[in-house]
Amino acid sequence: MQIAKNSVVEFHYRVSEGETLLENSQGNHPLLYLHGHGGLFETMEAAFVGKSVGDEFEVTLTPEQSYGERRESAIQRIPLKHLQGAKKWSAGMVATVESNQGKQEVMLIKVGRFNADCDLNHPFAGKTLTFNIQVASVREATADEISHGHAHAKGGCGH
Repeated sequence: MQIAKNSVVEFHYRVSEGETLLENSQGNHPLLYLHGHGGLFETMEAAFVGKSVGDEFEVTLTPEQSYGERRESAIQRIPLKHLQGAKKWSAGMVATVESNQGKQEVMLIKVGRFNADCDLNHPFAGKTLTFNIQVASVREATADEISHGHAHAKGGCGH
């Protein structure tokens, strides 16, 4: 089966910036998504069209096609009491904070006694990313998946 709108796709990926490996899904469960419903970056999703199980391909995304450019205005001072994920904080750690848009991960730049300066940019913002993709499975989506707008893992989605 070839990947087209309403296909459920599982794939492994390696993402790098130049020669630097940033993430690798090998050794973990493959990523799962419903094709044609905006679950991936537009340029990446377009690269999947027509691919089948076992296909391997590469797609390179500019910052504009992925996580955007870094914004210096995305540095904020946040009280330590609002950081979730650890009891003791230090620069370089990632914390979760609750915002108007829901939970968000932030990178701690500087930690003081009561506050931390946090970078709200995505860690991959401003980077040209190369994804090496290996298609693990492709199947037709169920009516529930299409109506929900996302793929369901084995056992359902819980809603």
